[in-house]
Amino acid sequence: MNFKSRFYRLTELHRRLDDALRRENRRRGADPFRLLRLQSLKLAVRNRLATLSRQPALAL
Repeated sequence: MNFKSRFYRLTELHRRLDDALRRENRRRGADPFRLLRLQSLKLAVRNRLATLSRQPALAL
């Protein structure tokens, strides 16, 4: 998997997690454990994106 496709997939996953967090927050009686899990997954994806963007590009 190349850089662009990996970056795109992680960006899409981050967006979906953000949407799920918003939906869960709007819901009456939101589950605090689900919110915590979604937040930790979103943070993990953000860290992967940061790590991926710091890697030097390979010269072709």
